[in-house]
Amino acid sequence: MPQDSEENPSPASAPDMVAAPVPTSQVLEHLVRNAPCEEVTLAWLIGELRERSFGLVLMLIALVALLPGGSTFMGVLLAFPAIQMILARRAPTLPRFIAARRISTQRIAAVTSYASRQLKRVERFIRPRWQTPFEATKRVVGVVILALAPTLIWPFPFSHIIPALVVLLLALAYLEEDGLLLCVALAAALVSLAITGATVWASIEATDFLTG
Repeated sequence: MPQDSEENPSPASAPDMVAAPVPTSQVLEHLVRNAPCEEVTLAWLIGELRERSFGLVLMLIALVALLPGGSTFMGVLLAFPAIQMILARRAPTLPRFIAARRISTQRIAAVTSYASRQLKRVERFIRPRWQTPFEATKRVVGVVILALAPTLIWPFPFSHIIPALVVLLLALAYLEEDGLLLCVALAAALVSLAITGATVWASIEATDFLTG
């Protein structure tokens, strides 16, 4: 007589069982535990983060773009991961002199520990739901990010804040595979692009009026 375990395999042993996505905060904690003792390189960080690396790079760029004077350079830099996401690259590709840059493990541990604590608060509300195909989501987010990148460069007071926040929302939705938040972020991106477009049009009209 066959054993019960053979007739009725447990859900954990079923071949079509899909593992639940791991929260980003846990990924960062695992990163710290497995870091080399003294120094790490950016290439090592990206390699360890694997498919999460795009989301974390976008989140970091968005946070820096919110700082005074940081949006112009971040707007240019944002185009690189966006294009690579559209091309469905596995991870961001950095120039060799940047990828080989060494960072103190102690500093990385401090930053990631702080980020992990903050993400745990956010993860109470952001979680995997309305999941979409990962590669398709990557390409869609890449296209939207590429469209938002120039709006960070537009030299109008505080015009960078809304697109930077939208990029942050997109990064969080991508990291946590939250389809609901992704829909909200995409809608916010359309609003942000519309606001920038209206601002540019108003500036052109004002210039024509003053010079006409």
